[in-house]
Amino acid sequence: MERTVTYLEMTDRRELKPGRVVPSLELRREEGLSALVRSVQARVGAAYGWRSSTRSDEEWQELARTQPHRRYWLITLAGATAGVVALAPQPPGEVEIVTFGLLPEYVGRGLGGHALTLALQKAWATEPLEADSVRRVWLHTNSDDHPSALANYRRRGLRVYRTEVEG
Repeated sequence: MERTVTYLEMTDRRELKPGRVVPSLELRREEGLSALVRSVQARVGAAYGWRSSTRSDEEWQELARTQPHRRYWLITLAGATAGVVALAPQPPGEVEIVTFGLLPEYVGRGLGGHALTLALQKAWATEPLEADSVRRVWLHTNSDDHPSALANYRRRGLRVYRTEVEG
């Protein structure tokens, strides 16, 4: 079955168009190998067929070894875990949002715009690799992801720079 992969980027933090603020929505830093991050990522990704949702212990260990700069945050709503964000700084001065998603019970509640705003702000504030500052934030989505994902990314100011059809 074919799927479309869409790559988006932002090359200036001033391009960020914040979503509607949800006062009790926050990002909380968490260790990537924690059981909580792993279980939340598995639950978020299961509905969309993310390979990361079925990672083994060995695969998580390998990821931590090969990408030591990757950072994780839990999206929380009034202190309850609502989703997950993972950022991977890359040289020279790029940050990939490698994971962004809400748990199924939080989807459709108007949280995605503010959650993505917070994720993009964290990406721009990330310690850059091999550069003086972050120059580019990027991510990719595909047609198997939530139907509102691409529109949310574009509303926050991310621009499509490449599209591929797989399968």
